[in-house]
Amino acid sequence: MYNNKIMKKYIISFLALATVLSSCNDFEDINKNPFAVDIDKAEPEYFLNNSILGAQQDPNIAERVFVLYWKTAARQHLTTGIAGGTYDDSWTVEYWKGISEWLNNANAAIEIANEKKAIGQGKPYYDNLIQVSRIWRAYLMSEFSDNFGPQPLQAFKGMNPGFNSEKEVYYFILHELKDAVAKMNVNQAVPDNPNAYDMVYGFNWGKWVKYANSMRMRVAMRISEVDPVKAKAEFEEAAGSNMLISTSDDNFKVKEDKGWNPLSGVMSREWNSQILSATLNNMYIGLGGVKSTDQLPAAQHTAVKPSDYIGIRYDEQFSTMTNDPSAGYWLDGLPNKIDPRAYKTFYIPGDLTNPIYSLYPTYTNQATTNYGDLTFANGSKVTINTVNTWNTTTIGNWGVKGQRNGLRGVIGCMPALGKQYREGNNFRIFFASWETYFLMAEAALKGWAVPMGDEAAYNKGIQDSFTYNGVSQFYGQYIMSTDYNRDGTSVSYSHTAEPGTSHSMNYKDPVSGNVMTVDIKYPVNTIYKNGSFKNDKLTKIITQKYIANMPWLPLESWSDHRRLGLPFFENPAIETPLVNLPNLTSGNYMTNSILNFPQRLRYPSTFRNTDQVGYDKAVQLLGGSDAVLTPLWWAKH
Repeated sequence: MYNNKIMKKYIISFLALATVLSSCNDFEDINKNPFAVDIDKAEPEYFLNNSILGAQQDPNIAERVFVLYWKTAARQHLTTGIAGGTYDDSWTVEYWKGISEWLNNANAAIEIANEKKAIGQGKPYYDNLIQVSRIWRAYLMSEFSDNFGPQPLQAFKGMNPGFNSEKEVYYFILHELKDAVAKMNVNQAVPDNPNAYDMVYGFNWGKWVKYANSMRMRVAMRISEVDPVKAKAEFEEAAGSNMLISTSDDNFKVKEDKGWNPLSGVMSREWNSQILSATLNNMYIGLGGVKSTDQLPAAQHTAVKPSDYIGIRYDEQFSTMTNDPSAGYWLDGLPNKIDPRAYKTFYIPGDLTNPIYSLYPTYTNQATTNYGDLTFANGSKVTINTVNTWNTTTIGNWGVKGQRNGLRGVIGCMPALGKQYREGNNFRIFFASWETYFLMAEAALKGWAVPMGDEAAYNKGIQDSFTYNGVSQFYGQYIMSTDYNRDGTSVSYSHTAEPGTSHSMNYKDPVSGNVMTVDIKYPVNTIYKNGSFKNDKLTKIITQKYIANMPWLPLESWSDHRRLGLPFFENPAIETPLVNLPNLTSGNYMTNSILNFPQRLRYPSTFRNTDQVGYDKAVQLLGGSDAVLTPLWWAKH
């Protein structure tokens, strides 16, 4: 493969995910700008490092993929975008280019290590480095298929690539993770190369093994709805290894940076408002039964409202054409009870002394402008003071009502993501201990043979998430709570009583000021068990997993919703039609359907335009059109 001890690094084209091909002629035929690296000087760890570094996503990719695709599809913030079925090919072109290069570098690390061993230049740690590179490559392959679907496996076998089905891809990933672990020598000394660098685990081989086993559990669970026998076998074997990400010290995380480079914070672009979503808000409010007055300074206690008060009804300025149970109301204060992680993740408007209060965008005074106007149909206006209030709105098309609303999606008027996630001072988490436990809880609930019972694993996942968010003092009270949130879900694992169809709440009329009573219906999640359950154990597990994964793991949260229909996602508002969600109409907006939620990313035009044969094969394997709304293999309810 390497003439004259020269390794030509294949800069991957948009044609396919080919990596190191079978001959130098292949390189020269396909690559217009190959460059040479002296095999004597090349070290495989450099390529592994470059792969991990690139996958942190520089701001060009992160804003488009992590924020505007993943976080939006996962309903982690208030943006319609792909959640309304829209799609930007130019964003996907950049991501395709990036993930191709990251995969290429991971594969190059393996190829170079093997080549140097073959020519007598091997080092003791190369075998382990090959396994680490395979583990990391497996993650990247899962990221690729979780977004697009079919991908080529031959690219990782030294051949020109042809596309493979998603089933083949996930089976390959599972095998790679298992085999890499089996071949890892955890007692091997770390590289003696002074320039070697592992930004994740510092060449702690045992932690890479834990990551591989936990990743294997994730991927096994991904296919559990369509291939339960394979999923069960793979999951049980990985879970029984006793080598899992089980503490925060084991978490797969990478230190962020400021500025503009691959380590820049993935949520650091100031113009992305990242306001609290209605999805999260309905989960947060009431969940766990912890009072706001027990969480906030005394100065804010007067803003806390009674638990049976939903706010002021502004039906001329807020859309109600959605199954969002909070739609149409503005809470002129703070909720009586709320999940303790909410105030640690999102700041309260006007709470300027709060250490997480973000002044983004710093080139305006918007974050400290805590008021806005609502206009009535008769032309009159009311200015709303948003200090110490807690609200969000439903995504979608609000038509005329949106034009009358000066609060919707406005920084300074609604809770937004805390600055600890925005300024490049944090660690980006790819896999955390809480996910191991929530996966274990789901597996145990299915009756699979795993080391922990479902309730113990569920509570441990919550505990680890509470520790991460600095709210451990509420953990004991929280896990015993039988209070329902706006979705009709409680925390206590043994409390599976359904909440009923509605609950009585008080609201204020904006004109008369009179307090009135209304029955607020709990939403019916018709894509999960036909809407029969709001408070069963699986709903609890996925609700807690979703909250714990906020904000680092939006792709995983999106994948859970695609796989299960959990947690509850409200339909976008439909005051006027959403052309990219044609199923959703003024006649069915109270009913959920997988046709109302994005299922994948389309392949980029550069792939389609330059490799029609490969593109046609990929779409054939997809089993549907190359569209945002085409479900992936493992997500077909």
